[in-house]
Amino acid sequence: MTDALSIARDLIRCPSVTPADAGALGVLERALTAAGFICHRVTFSEPGTADVDNLYARIGTEGPHITFAGHTDVVPPGDESAWSVGAFSGEVRDGFLHGRGAVDMKGGIACSVAAVIEHLAANDGKPRSDGQTGSISFLITGDEEDVSINGTIKLLKWAAERGEKFDHCVLGEPSNVETLGDTIKVGRRGSQSGTLYVDGVQGHVAYPHRAANPVPDISRLIVAISDEPLDHGSAAFQASNLEFTSVDVGNTAYNVIPGQARAKFNIRYNDNHTQASLRELVETRLTKACGNRIRARIVWEPSNSNVFVTKPGPFTELAVAAIEEVTGRKPELSTSGGTSDARFISSYCPVIEFGLVGQTMHQIDERVPVKDLEKLTQVYRGILQRYFA
Repeated sequence: MTDALSIARDLIRCPSVTPADAGALGVLERALTAAGFICHRVTFSEPGTADVDNLYARIGTEGPHITFAGHTDVVPPGDESAWSVGAFSGEVRDGFLHGRGAVDMKGGIACSVAAVIEHLAANDGKPRSDGQTGSISFLITGDEEDVSINGTIKLLKWAAERGEKFDHCVLGEPSNVETLGDTIKVGRRGSQSGTLYVDGVQGHVAYPHRAANPVPDISRLIVAISDEPLDHGSAAFQASNLEFTSVDVGNTAYNVIPGQARAKFNIRYNDNHTQASLRELVETRLTKACGNRIRARIVWEPSNSNVFVTKPGPFTELAVAAIEEVTGRKPELSTSGGTSDARFISSYCPVIEFGLVGQTMHQIDERVPVKDLEKLTQVYRGILQRYFA
């Protein structure tokens, strides 16, 4: 069966808790091969990480080339006894398809595959009608819900080295907030983490003159670094924000002044900054606050979560038109939320995110209305029809 519900059920029944595949990519490979796609299974590995299976499938050899991206790995189900139905049962109950990944994002992948198969069947097995050229592909990874090292970022590089060029991408992440059709994600803020270290001198609390307590100092530095806004937003993004998430001195004793204090933080930043300029801004604030007395430093974490935005244009307009035709809603073009694999894809082509409603993703009893699967399939059909018109 190649309808969205059947594909989604088959995918959910594969317990592909990241980074395991558990047969999920095989479900897609069989359906796409039968539809005429040339499929490639690509495994990537890196020392200290698990091997990850990925799938690249393409039909057509020329442009325009639209790719549908997504991930078949899912987060753990949690306490499976708390689920109303089996977490990997793919059961339909009261009009809802239940199971881990129903929303994030096996349901979205199923809709895109079903829509493409329907589109090809209506056009003599070709991406474009009337003898015109064009290509459709799928970029599917099993490494999005974890460290994102051996998945999309490497699959894109692998494809580029083979000469693959993408014109546009639709990523089927659960972009909608309340109702199908309310939101398209057209960008994401960047993410940068770091740890602030403040060095003191360990000593006895009864003899503070023989020690240097880093706790008051790190408190002052936290305020100095985070109190002033990083910016006031931009045309496409909300304001950047720096949030401290933990403070620790590694001290269990009441009568010992610690020798070091550290605080972890994360910054979500907009297009007013690059990663380099953002780090420079925070370092400047730290230097000023330390003066000549406090000994402190920041250790920055490696980050591949850079800011990106797909500006309004013909591609976003045709997506909006397809969504409005099916749902009756004109979606908001949004840059809110966390990160996704779109941050990698944006370096290769314009990308938008449009999938299901994300209210139950990662929850117990994750589920999606069957009607939403049908509507999302129609939306993707509409995008394809307009794209290849």
